[in-house]
Amino acid sequence: MTAPLALCRAVARHARVTLRLNFRSPQAIAYGYVMPVLFLFAFGGLFRAGVPPLTAQMGQLLTITLLGSAAIGLPTTLVAERERGVWRRYRLLPVPPAVFLAGALVARVVILAGAVLLQLVLAWAVFGTPLPQQPGVLLAALAFTSFTFMGLGLVIAALADGVPAVQALGQCVFLPMIMLGGVGVPLAVLPDWAQRFAGFMPGRYAVAALQTGIDARPGPLGFGFALLALGVIGTAATTVGTLLFRWDDARHTGRRTRFGVAAALAAWLVVGTMAAFTGRLRPLLPPGYAWQEITAAQIASITYENLPGDSDLVTRLAPPLARPFVSGRLDAIASRLTIWAPAQTDNAGEAIRHLVCLATLADLAQDPQEGEIARLVYEHVRQTYPSDTLRRGLAWIILRPDDGTVVTSAPSFSLHREIDGNAVRNRAPLYAQKFLARELGTIREP
Repeated sequence: MTAPLALCRAVARHARVTLRLNFRSPQAIAYGYVMPVLFLFAFGGLFRAGVPPLTAQMGQLLTITLLGSAAIGLPTTLVAERERGVWRRYRLLPVPPAVFLAGALVARVVILAGAVLLQLVLAWAVFGTPLPQQPGVLLAALAFTSFTFMGLGLVIAALADGVPAVQALGQCVFLPMIMLGGVGVPLAVLPDWAQRFAGFMPGRYAVAALQTGIDARPGPLGFGFALLALGVIGTAATTVGTLLFRWDDARHTGRRTRFGVAAALAAWLVVGTMAAFTGRLRPLLPPGYAWQEITAAQIASITYENLPGDSDLVTRLAPPLARPFVSGRLDAIASRLTIWAPAQTDNAGEAIRHLVCLATLADLAQDPQEGEIARLVYEHVRQTYPSDTLRRGLAWIILRPDDGTVVTSAPSFSLHREIDGNAVRNRAPLYAQKFLARELGTIREP
């Protein structure tokens, strides 16, 4: 048997032993599997109303799972074994000591993979969260994130003199990333200074990379840059953690350790500085405000070639209505539009989206006056919002149909039937195109 093959078999054997011991430890089970499930249900209670549910938060959830298990669970296990003299005995065996460390890391990878799979399956089964759209991208993001956080775990294990110290040091890493790093609290709701500060933490890059694998949306950081950032931070942390690894409690932290920790943290500064200089730390708008970022060039790029006619079976739009209305119902609808609760929000983009949804609901419900309702909605938004705001809001609906919130029923307008949210999101951009084309003069009224 060749030496490399023998070493691989030794690593695999030690990993199996470590896994058996892990599944016998209540503390390891709590960190590795119970906590991720608790976080999943906590997020599910808060964000299950999203469409699709929890999809926008899965990057955060997976990051929390990997961070807790790799940066707290791993060093807890290593330091607990070191206190019992296990690692000192390993070093006396006629096997390269690195084999045992590699085995522990391989076992941790298996634990992380199981926890991630558990969260994805439970989210799909309990909350109806779609499975990842780009499994290959997600796998790469998981590999880089695990590598980075396990490197941090090795550094914490080198610093900690005991298990209580691991908990304290781990929380010093865990809590800032949860609160200010875009991991626990969504990045867009944090103040501008906190969003920029998060760019110096690996958690932000982990969330961005994982989220790309979940919903296939390239974030402002870019998937490639997120992996690069994780690679730089992970390489620095893993190198320092390996060089400073303590095989027994006799050696305490000193100047060499402090220099090593400074070098690991310097990688955070380098990554954050690179992100800042390349414009990647521009603060994000809160959810539902992305319409403010729509540019004139984006509006001009919208086409209208395949738009259904105003008298077709879908997205009917009546010609300008003569007043007074022949129908008393139309008069009542026109009056209620000014006080309809979903449109009474300070967020003009969301209000425009909700009003376009009203026209969409009448269309999907095959209301006898769907074309007239759509015309009333169009006249209302024209009279209510400035032209620039209206154009941005309509373009936002067209270009980003999954953003914001949608209305799925409107009892105030006798539209009691509950319509599927995805159907509303798919149909609303057609009405938004008809309205926007008239605003731009691309379609002229008869």
